[in-house]
Amino acid sequence: MLTIGQVATALGVTVRAIRHYHQRGLLPEPERDASGYRRYGAEAVVALVRIRTLSEAGVPLARIEELMGASPERFTEAVADIDKELRDRIRELRLRRSRIAELSAGDALFLPEEVVLLLERLRRMGLSPESVRTERDTWILLVASHPEQVAGWALRKQALFDDPGFRRLYLTADAAAGWDRDDPRLEALADEVNAFGGLRTPDADDDGTVLPAVDALVTVTLMAAQTGRPVPAWERLVELCRLRARPDRPADGPADG
Repeated sequence: MLTIGQVATALGVTVRAIRHYHQRGLLPEPERDASGYRRYGAEAVVALVRIRTLSEAGVPLARIEELMGASPERFTEAVADIDKELRDRIRELRLRRSRIAELSAGDALFLPEEVVLLLERLRRMGLSPESVRTERDTWILLVASHPEQVAGWALRKQALFDDPGFRRLYLTADAAAGWDRDDPRLEALADEVNAFGGLRTPDADDDGTVLPAVDALVTVTLMAAQTGRPVPAWERLVELCRLRARPDRPADGPADG
């Protein structure tokens, strides 16, 4: 026969937990012996093992109380049900773990590989983190609206960066984000943009597909507007690209009538 302290030590529970089980009626409290100690026999130890195991499995104490008074057959059936619930919970937890693990994939979680490679190339080029984030956010919007076309658009844009001149121009436009809207350097930059194909807005491409403004330098300006982070200098750059590409309009504004 064991004292409450000995039982608690043997089973890895606290004396307080055993007393709580007594209070809940899960385990009958033994009578005191002649020396004043409550002694626990083998049957009480087995009952405590059951209570502890069910409790650790997440079974509510109210249900444990019901099971402790059940017949051996009913207890066996209940344990099988609990086991099934645990297996279902394990499957759900594994699914959640896999979803959590996907978060470490970064951009690859919500963007196709072609776009991820493009963004990595922009980072290696030295594009500012803010501009990279603007590009990324716009690609996310494009994936949602044109999922079948995004990969091709990303490949086309990435091909533009094989041209050293275009890379330099893209970085210049990135730096221009910090310029004032009336900075005279924007006019020269607009001419350079136009020399590389100018302002490309959504239009019908040669094969009949719709090509959004993703493969010209000033696309980053349009991206900023779409993602709620407009940049005044970029907005002016777009205006200048349009004006200076039209020979019938002066650079400082539209022609009369």
